[in-house]
Amino acid sequence: MKEKKTIKVAFPHMGNVYIAWASALRKLGVEPLIPPLTSKRTLELGTKYSPDSICLPYKLILGNFLQAIEKETDFVAMISSPGICRLGEYGQSIKNVLKDLGYESKYVELQLYDGFKGMYKFLTELTGVKNPIVLIKAINIAVRKMFVLDRIENLFSYYRAREITQGTAEKYYKQALSLILEAENIKELKKAEKISSAQIRQTPIDKEREIVNVDITGEIFLVQDTFSNQNIEKELGKMGVQTRRSLTVSGFIKDAIIPKWFKKGETHLERAFRMAKPYLMRDIGGDALESVSDVAYANEHGTDGIIHISPFTCMPEIMSQNIFPSMREDCKIPILTLIMDEQTGRAGYITRLEAFVDLMKRRKFIKYNKNPEKVIGAN
Repeated sequence: MKEKKTIKVAFPHMGNVYIAWASALRKLGVEPLIPPLTSKRTLELGTKYSPDSICLPYKLILGNFLQAIEKETDFVAMISSPGICRLGEYGQSIKNVLKDLGYESKYVELQLYDGFKGMYKFLTELTGVKNPIVLIKAINIAVRKMFVLDRIENLFSYYRAREITQGTAEKYYKQALSLILEAENIKELKKAEKISSAQIRQTPIDKEREIVNVDITGEIFLVQDTFSNQNIEKELGKMGVQTRRSLTVSGFIKDAIIPKWFKKGETHLERAFRMAKPYLMRDIGGDALESVSDVAYANEHGTDGIIHISPFTCMPEIMSQNIFPSMREDCKIPILTLIMDEQTGRAGYITRLEAFVDLMKRRKFIKYNKNPEKVIGAN
């Protein structure tokens, strides 16, 4: 009797999302084909077959898919959106590219705001599994892993900014990712988080180091993806900066996937509609509404600075950047805008980060000039 072939499904890298996706697919008897981590080759492949004016996330996603197809995946899958953003055009464009190249891998997508029902339907069509209990368990483990990953990321950021020996916290963090990836159920996931947190807390730190706090906002792919943002959080950590991502995958899940009756407190999108006013009165696509509101939020909470990252030619983020100057009368927080594409030079990029960190440290010193000792070890 011929053995039934296991379906292979690939999905693009965006930070650590692959860990959650892989867990859900394994629960459903599908083999997750994780493409090689995004690299220069990924970008070269994606750029080669992309329209000239398309944004950086598209090129990297296409590159991820082409690398997965080289490893003989059966399906390539991603999230799409019907909103006023080019993300809604990614699907058809990628399908056309794959067809033109003669690839047989099938392209499937999950509509961004179809919620829990959309996720359920997507996984049913992709895997053939129709047992609701099995499907719910798969979705549950994936969702929970994203929340754990974001909590571990925040803890890692705290220790990275203060570590005595550079790279110590990152070593523990990478071990944490492996533990979370391997967890097969909720009990194992809780154990993995407990062990991971304890390991990261072993990092020897300088509690007297001068620390500044920075929120990172902008287009969610670039905020999450270390390759496309040139590992901005690691670079800032070396400079004694504790970072916090204003846009997280767990926050997106809370807005778009988790049913209303399971949500606790205000979601990021709800906060965005509230705090973006009066600067931006409605959603104009992409993550513009969230970006504008994140500046107001960071200012209100005394954050030392905020960095806005966006892909070159991303119209919603261009709009939000043009709104920032009008916010300066109410929001005194320093804002650094970074526009990224495949031509972005590293040397100039690092210089801009160093200058921004120096600015924040001077402002913080002036703020505490009556009691300068408060600056030391400030959070």
